[in-house]
Amino acid sequence: MPTLLQFLLGLVLLVAGAEALVRGASKLAVAAGISPLVVGLTIVAFGTSSPELAVSVQSSLRGQGDLAIGNVVGSNIFNVLFILGVSALVTPLIVARQVIRQEVPVMIGVSVLLLAIALDGRIGRLDAALLAGLLLVYTVFLIVQSRAQGRVDADDESGVEQASSWDRHWTVQIALILGGLGLLVLGSDQLVNAAIDFARAFGVSELIIGLTIVAAGTSMPEVATSVMASIRGHRDIAVGNVIGSNVFNILGVLGISGLVAPELLVISPPVLAFDLPVMVAVALLCLPIFFTGSVITRGEGALFLACYVVYTVFLVLAAQASPLLPIYRTLVIWVLLPATFAVLLLVTIRARRQSKGSGAA
Repeated sequence: MPTLLQFLLGLVLLVAGAEALVRGASKLAVAAGISPLVVGLTIVAFGTSSPELAVSVQSSLRGQGDLAIGNVVGSNIFNVLFILGVSALVTPLIVARQVIRQEVPVMIGVSVLLLAIALDGRIGRLDAALLAGLLLVYTVFLIVQSRAQGRVDADDESGVEQASSWDRHWTVQIALILGGLGLLVLGSDQLVNAAIDFARAFGVSELIIGLTIVAAGTSMPEVATSVMASIRGHRDIAVGNVIGSNVFNILGVLGISGLVAPELLVISPPVLAFDLPVMVAVALLCLPIFFTGSVITRGEGALFLACYVVYTVFLVLAAQASPLLPIYRTLVIWVLLPATFAVLLLVTIRARRQSKGSGAA
């Protein structure tokens, strides 16, 4: 029970810290003339990913590389399949044109880059520096691109809540950012300790804990942000938050974790053989859905959720070394995956026909 309470306390501190950080940073960004979409892709996305950063850095400093890497890979899979799935079920998600043409290819590109870097079974100092450097370049590019398109009025509709009376001044916003960071440090410490205790108590590897419990837990700010954005009608922010968070997780979280780790981040064979390819496949899964139109439908959201359930069941069977695992693996490879691609093919063909029909009309 103490371990469970410690885990829940860590989650509460992480969510509260991320909320304070996002509120303060997003208000400063909008006041500086950064566009709402870029705020969603950078400040909000990076802020909601700050729990992943805090947990992975803390794990890296303690030499628990499996937990750090599993947290990032698991969070990226969770973000796309679960968060977009749930958000689309709440209401069909509108996808901004910039997200389709620019941000989704960026997410796929950095996912493939991570897989390529990981082929030697480790993330070295140079690899980490490359990832962190690319994050800096990406962020600067987005800000310059936004400001080149014209200054944004702070009262513009953005999906970022308008400044209330109590947090309108920049000093309060700075205090929110610093307070949020402090809560994140405290929360990550509690969560990592509890996760390690869980792994030892149940005889489950730190990798599995990182891919499931910790990944889902640290993604709670993304869940809250995207679902609330969907409910409030800011559906492009729901998508931008997920895409931006995934980019930050790979470039920022792993980049910084690799730089501060006392030793190289070693990637275990199961991650390299299964979880990293799944992460890349999930990123590629966005291509046919995002590029067939500007809306993610409820049916496509249900497909995302179904894929996440399939992935989670696989992890549970693998953790238990279940004799059903070979049968389940065969079922996934030869039945579920072909069925998924067949559905995506039908969606693509139907969308193109509808597009041609509307064009002819």
